[in-house]
Amino acid sequence: MSFFGLGRSATKGARAPKRSPTIPDQLSTAADPSGALSPTSPITPGGSPGSRSPASRHSDLELFEFYTNLNMFYGVLTEFCTLSTCTTMAAGDTLDYTWIDSNRKQVKLPAPTYVDYVFTWVQNLLEDKTIFPTDSGRPFPQTFASTAKHIYRQLLRVFAHIFHSHYVHLLHLQSEPHFNSLFAHFLAFGKEYDLLDMKDIRGQPGQRVGVGDLWEKWREMGILDS
Repeated sequence: MSFFGLGRSATKGARAPKRSPTIPDQLSTAADPSGALSPTSPITPGGSPGSRSPASRHSDLELFEFYTNLNMFYGVLTEFCTLSTCTTMAAGDTLDYTWIDSNRKQVKLPAPTYVDYVFTWVQNLLEDKTIFPTDSGRPFPQTFASTAKHIYRQLLRVFAHIFHSHYVHLLHLQSEPHFNSLFAHFLAFGKEYDLLDMKDIRGQPGQRVGVGDLWEKWREMGILDS
């Protein structure tokens, strides 16, 4: 299985370049999402930001597609994202995401473990027909909006880790244009359906999210509607 020509076989024999790009390097290459998006063709929601309810068949399918494609992207990076190379779920120079364990305690996990937990959790939710009904006449549960926001937040964390820790590998695999395009659409979707909490993209004082700089760059360029 592949996405835009990507597949697990794409990493066979691949080795990362010795020099990792700096943040300005990353922003310069990530600023143009492969021509699929351009400053003259901004991604704009179908209505005003937050005007659409997450509880709709369209948002249901979009979440599934984002999860599927992000899962595939991460699949080509598993050679580089290991227990020894990514000992935390880093998404910024001073930001490590934590997981809430069964005792409701925040614990730091290696990125591969964290991502596996996220994908397993999301997959189980997507397969639960009481949360994501497949029958056209069956309504969404009242808790769907909250569930959709939680899913979106966790997928955003995976995007943020990939950008912070593995963008150099995407460049090496020549996969960054497709990643940029997917991420730009993911952000626009989050705004349209009121799933994106700006504190998740900008971070907290002293804990900036790396992709926050990319968000601002795309807004300046008109790629994302402000």
